[in-house]
Amino acid sequence: MLKENDRLYGNFVAIADVFLSLLVFIAAYYLRIYIFSEKIMYFEQYLILFLLIIPVWYILLKIINLQSSHKIKAYSVVILEYILTVITGVSILFVFIFWLKLNNISRIAILVFGVADVLILSVVKIISISIKKKKTLKGKTTKNILIIADENSGAFIEKLINSKQWGYKVFAIATNSKKIIEKFSNEYKIINEGEHIHKLIEEKSIDEIIYCKDNFDKTELKNIIYSCSEVGVNVQIQSDFFSLIASKSHLNYFGEEPVLSISSTSTDYFALTVKKMIDIIFSFLFIIIFFPFLLIIAILIKIDSKGPVFYKSKRVGLRGRIFTMYKFRTMRSDAEKLKKELENLNEVDGPVFKIKNDPRVTKIGKFLRKTSIDEFPQFFNVIKGDMSIVGPRPPIKEEVEQYERWQLRRLSMKPGITCIWQVSGRNDISFEEWMRMDLQYIDNWSLRLDLMLIIRTINVIFKRTGY
Repeated sequence: MLKENDRLYGNFVAIADVFLSLLVFIAAYYLRIYIFSEKIMYFEQYLILFLLIIPVWYILLKIINLQSSHKIKAYSVVILEYILTVITGVSILFVFIFWLKLNNISRIAILVFGVADVLILSVVKIISISIKKKKTLKGKTTKNILIIADENSGAFIEKLINSKQWGYKVFAIATNSKKIIEKFSNEYKIINEGEHIHKLIEEKSIDEIIYCKDNFDKTELKNIIYSCSEVGVNVQIQSDFFSLIASKSHLNYFGEEPVLSISSTSTDYFALTVKKMIDIIFSFLFIIIFFPFLLIIAILIKIDSKGPVFYKSKRVGLRGRIFTMYKFRTMRSDAEKLKKELENLNEVDGPVFKIKNDPRVTKIGKFLRKTSIDEFPQFFNVIKGDMSIVGPRPPIKEEVEQYERWQLRRLSMKPGITCIWQVSGRNDISFEEWMRMDLQYIDNWSLRLDLMLIIRTINVIFKRTGY
């Protein structure tokens, strides 16, 4: 029953967010009329977008999981999730505007709608979360839980007890472990594992059972799940094993036999498709908007030193595919020839070559590197499909040949213009730590993580911390 209530609540919240967004869209429409003191023609075109917002926003909200409980989420995370939702939604609206040739739609009105929508949804959600947290801390919305534990469950039980904002109240702990009994028996009811649990579920107001034994017994767990499903009690299973397969597993069927498939990358194909759409749309918009700026940079490079505007480098992409990566040239045209003479000055461990004050770098090149503007031509690589906006940096073939086996997994995702390493003080990070950061990105990938890294990258550009 609780699970059904959570689902109904989630659907209600998603519908409420869509309704709010529609109101904001109407406000943006009338604001456009008020500013220009004239009626906007072609009301039908705005009506098409109005109707499109309903399915698009609802689906995006469900995908990004914004309608779920936010008791343990930081406000900043919620805001970032809404930013991601609205940016994706507005991008989809622009696609429909071009596709359906809605030429009389005000682009400014749509952008105003996007900004206002993020602000309104975020404020309303933060107020809602704040009220929920206050109720939870006062014990008004808590769930009674029965914990089934062994001697290795102590740390997890303490985390459940101390994290009152999660809304859990420990009814009892079922265990045979002397260690757990000694630690928690003074404050919580202890029952022998396997004794009276099924009867306890029937007679007491228990909302959930949390099974957190390190080595769980399949038969025992199956009986508990069956028993709980009969009376409508939720079961949650905690295990370190799940962190290994989190977000990378899904259930397949060979005939009628269920098989757990574990992927080395995310299996959220819809989210990955959205990522591709954002990559292409954002890259096109970036190139169009900043083309005059890119042209000025190209002219300055030609004035500053002899050689081509762009530096072309063969890089290793997704699963070992070789492609040509573009950058603004920041070094002398004979930089590769001088590399051997400077190898003893390399300041980075591993197979990577970097020098902070590289004598081969030109005057304009120093500025481009400091601001990371030299990476901007890689948006052409994104459009070609060789790269993504966010992803592990593409290595050269000579570096990959020196990789250890575990480091090769960083090639399992399309390389990107920016990544965790780029925004985490890359100058002071060891090669091994860099590789681990890339694997961390792959293992925890989400659209929200991409958005956070893009925001941090913009911050790095303005702080001029690259080289």
